[in-house]
Amino acid sequence: MNSTSRKLILSVIIFSALTGCKSKDDSSESSQMPVAETKPTEVNEDEEHIKATVERLLFHAGNYNIDALDVMVSDNAMLSISRLKDGTWSNSEIAINDFYESVKKRARSPYIELPNHYDILITEGQVALARADCILYRWGIPQLKEVNHFTFIKVDEQWKILNISWTVVDIPENEKTYDLEIFARGYAQSWGSQRPNFVASFFAKDGELTINNGPTATGKTAITNVAKAFMETFPDMMISMDSLTTNLDKTRFYWTLIGMNNGPNGTGNKVNISGFEEWTLNKNGLIQTSKGFFDAKAYKRQLANGSNHYKSTYTTYNVLFKRCIYKNEKLNPIY
Repeated sequence: MNSTSRKLILSVIIFSALTGCKSKDDSSESSQMPVAETKPTEVNEDEEHIKATVERLLFHAGNYNIDALDVMVSDNAMLSISRLKDGTWSNSEIAINDFYESVKKRARSPYIELPNHYDILITEGQVALARADCILYRWGIPQLKEVNHFTFIKVDEQWKILNISWTVVDIPENEKTYDLEIFARGYAQSWGSQRPNFVASFFAKDGELTINNGPTATGKTAITNVAKAFMETFPDMMISMDSLTTNLDKTRFYWTLIGMNNGPNGTGNKVNISGFEEWTLNKNGLIQTSKGFFDAKAYKRQLANGSNHYKSTYTTYNVLFKRCIYKNEKLNPIY
C-alpha cells in the first residue's frame, strides 16, 4: 500500500468518527428538546353568537320576514347601501321601519344569501363590528356579491343589530352558473317564509306537486295553496334540507319539517317529521314535477300527541344553518 492510499484511508476513518460523534450529539440534543403541546382551539362564544345572529338575519331577509327581522334589529337602525352599476358607485340609505313599509308595498322574490367569510371585532364584550362576505342567489343562480357590515350591541346578554351597511356588485353573466344544491337550499328556506308563493316560484309555470299519492296540484296557484295550508297549520314551520341525491334525471330532496301546530283549530302540539320529494327538473332548473312522501301515520300521531324529538327554536336554527346551508352536518341516504 503506497503512502497516498494510507492517507486516503486514514482521512475516511477520521471523517466517519467525527460524523458519528456529531450524529450522537444531535440525537442527544434532540431528545432533550421539549415537545410543544397541542392546545385545543378555544371557541369564542360571542363570535359564534354573532355569526348565528347574522345567519338568522340573512335567512329572514331572504324570506322578507318582517316580524322576525323586527325582533333582531334596533327600532332606530339604518340600512345603507353602496352599489356599483355601470362603473359608477351610488349610495342610498333608509330607516329600518321605512324598509319594512316598502316590503309591504311591492312584490318580492325569494333569495338565499350565503356568507363565505367573516371578520369580527368585539370591544369589552359589549359592542361588536362584523363583516360578512356573501353571495346572493335566486333559484340556484348567483346574482350579486355583497359585503355586509353590521354594528352590534349586547342587550340583556343578547346581541342586537344597530346598523347594517353593505356594498353590492353584480356578478358577470358568464359567472351565473346554476347550482342545484343551492337551488334546493333556497327551496327549503322558502318553506319557512310564510309566503306560499315563494315556494311556488321554484316550480315551472305548469309544474306539478303530489304528496303521498294524493291529488296533484298543477300550476303555481295550486302549488301556492298547498304550501299555504302547511304554513297555516305551522306558523313557525321550518324545513331543513337533510341531503340531496341525483340518479339519472331524478333528484331526491330529503327534508325535515319542524313546527308547532298553532294554526286554526290546531292542537298546539310539536311536530318533527322527515320525508323526501322526488323531482324532475325542466331545462331552466325549475321543478317540473315533484312527488313528495312522508309517514302520514307518524304525522297524524304527532299532531295529536306531539313529538318527543322536537327541538327548541334556537336549536332548530342551528340544525337549519348547519344542515341546509353550511353542510357541517349532512346525511347520505341510499338512492
